[in-house]
Amino acid sequence: MKTALIILAAGKGTRMNSDLPKVLHRVASAPMLEHAMAAGAMLAPRHTVVVAGHGADQVRAAATLFDEDAQVVEQTEQLGTAHAVAQARPALEGFDGMALVLYGDTPFVQPETLEKMQKALATHDVVVLGFEAADPARYGRLVMQGDALERIVEFKDASPEERAITLCNSGVVACKSDLLFDLIDKVGNDNASEEYYLTDIIGLARAEGRSATVVTCAEAETMGVNSRADLARAEAAFQSRARALLMEDGVTLIAPETVFLARDTYIGRDTVVEPNVVFGPNVTVESGTTIRAFSHLEGCHVSRGGVVGPYARLRPGAELAEDVRIGNFVEVKNAQIAEGAKVNHLSY
Repeated sequence: MKTALIILAAGKGTRMNSDLPKVLHRVASAPMLEHAMAAGAMLAPRHTVVVAGHGADQVRAAATLFDEDAQVVEQTEQLGTAHAVAQARPALEGFDGMALVLYGDTPFVQPETLEKMQKALATHDVVVLGFEAADPARYGRLVMQGDALERIVEFKDASPEERAITLCNSGVVACKSDLLFDLIDKVGNDNASEEYYLTDIIGLARAEGRSATVVTCAEAETMGVNSRADLARAEAAFQSRARALLMEDGVTLIAPETVFLARDTYIGRDTVVEPNVVFGPNVTVESGTTIRAFSHLEGCHVSRGGVVGPYARLRPGAELAEDVRIGNFVEVKNAQIAEGAKVNHLSY
């Protein structure tokens, strides 16, 4: 099915207490917006539309840096999620396929989960991503009747019975594009916040006799970031998962909790990473290498059999051929080091 992404990135993020738009705060050395765009990109979308608001120029620059074909539209007034999605309508004029609504401050939804939603939409009109919450707190609740989703109720509008429901709304929605905008046209703002909720499209769709269902995922995938404390928790969650995946793939981490990885870090199997190593963005490390303690790598490539560190720094443009040794207190930038060469210590 042809796919278009609509990524909501207009929120100011008041609780971040920052001049930087919330979606541009970094997790694993990459803006949260990039995480969301990267997950959606695995569906090979025909269109990617980012809805910006606060700091729109900065959001536009980040979005097009990741995907030069991304379209950025502005939501000049913050009138709710349905209103935000409506801003994408002109960019998707004439598109016939699945519209997938993602959030720039929810960076961990996995591509495999989005693929499940895509498959579910083949037999339903609307698909919502839900999760069983350990502590439902203030999440919107998914009201089910059998396998059918009847409606989504925002916490502040929910009855005591509805608040007892533990199946919660992540906010991620898939819908046939023409139907999505038709339903949004019918959304009102008669609610506690006087906002236009995207969640209201479920009740509207069901009232028209259309089918809606839920695809579920792990609660960890739905983690949103609204504060610096949330950002720290998101970083910790990413690092824990990324370290575990590396070890499953045959990489030895001597002290995993002291190794920090970027969103796009690649490390080949049978590599040994000693304690207190930081991998910045755009690092590839081939198999059978050793990255020794207290080293920092960014924008570089380390070929098979290399040894880096301890206390080494590889900066953007550093290209190490096979069996290169970079010793302690060596910094390499914009340089190609030939096969078998040694730069033993105290060099730039």
